[in-house]
Amino acid sequence: MIYLDNAATSNKKPQCVIDAVVQALTEGIGNSGRGTSEAALEASRIVYRARKQTAGLFGFPDPSCVAFTSNSTEALNTAIMGTLSPGDRVVTTAAEHNSVLRPLFFQKNNGVQLDIVPLDENGVIRYDSLKGAVTADTKAVVITQASNVTGNYTDLAAVSTIIRNAARNGRRPLLIVDASQTAGSFAINAADTDGQGGRIDILCFTGHKALMGPQGTGGICVMPDIHVRPLKRGGSGILSFEPDQPDSMPVRLEAGTMNVHGLAGLAAAVDFIKTTGLKKIRTHEQNLLEQFYETVAPLPGIRIYGDFHKTAGGHLNERAPVISLNLGNHDAAKISDILFDEYGIATRAGAHCAPLVHRHFGTVSQGMVRFSFGWFTTEQEISAAAAALETIQKDLSEVHNE
Repeated sequence: MIYLDNAATSNKKPQCVIDAVVQALTEGIGNSGRGTSEAALEASRIVYRARKQTAGLFGFPDPSCVAFTSNSTEALNTAIMGTLSPGDRVVTTAAEHNSVLRPLFFQKNNGVQLDIVPLDENGVIRYDSLKGAVTADTKAVVITQASNVTGNYTDLAAVSTIIRNAARNGRRPLLIVDASQTAGSFAINAADTDGQGGRIDILCFTGHKALMGPQGTGGICVMPDIHVRPLKRGGSGILSFEPDQPDSMPVRLEAGTMNVHGLAGLAAAVDFIKTTGLKKIRTHEQNLLEQFYETVAPLPGIRIYGDFHKTAGGHLNERAPVISLNLGNHDAAKISDILFDEYGIATRAGAHCAPLVHRHFGTVSQGMVRFSFGWFTTEQEISAAAAALETIQKDLSEVHNE
């Protein structure tokens, strides 16, 4: 199988990730924060190591800034439900995943004022509209760092400038970032997004995509001066006689038993990324993206969605390793099925949990076929996928002309 669905989950994992999970399972770890046996202490060491690695990777000042969740959906729900109250104003964009949109719509039904910034013809966030929407009374801006449909990359420096200019009396809107498609693939420095003091207040990530960790891992990273109300309440291992969840981070956002085996794998994955080098990973993914784009973009009847302008150096602009396309008016699911059934190429078709993007492009019924690449994708696989798409295009064109 040629696996080109890394935007959903990375299929291959580094051997060190597999080894770390197996070791945690076979060596008999205990429950982190629940006891002083060696087994329980070893579980706590694993969790702390994952916390420290993650905080360092994303530019947060302390490991306690990181609370682990099961994925970015839980992290985003925690951020959105834990910072917004009835009467607050929040701004988001039409590029967002349902992990952002659905909790925001829920909050809107409970009295939160919601503004959604539109996209331009290439699916790029309209920063002029964002500037107009973010005002002094805006509580938060919730925004994706890269679209899971188009791969368009958000200019967080520009967003930070807009937020800073909206500040009044020492207060500015919170910046909440969905890093589901960028964590592990792009360099992220939450403490300095623009070289002028801009920062990410809350960053939500998942472990199973570009981070190459196990499914069931993710987290919410919160700057020390930001308070997020807990989404869940329950066992914490400390202050058990208190009626409410302990207020200190990260236990405030970590009710219940941790996924220690998964976090062992996540810590190993971050180690692998640091050892390999983010720049090397980014360059590899960008080269694959350009190879695929340059091959399939000229094919008759192919429509590719997103901003693919060239830089002064002749390369594609900064973007996530994602290409979504359609072949004429053919249903995206049909094309995706042919790719897998006849060529063994795994892609994803449909709405990709981003309904406003499809409404914007008029693909609600047709959907899109998404190709997404990762560290373990090879140039040979890209060539095979492009060739298969060309053959499918010719075959369907001949059938249409008969």
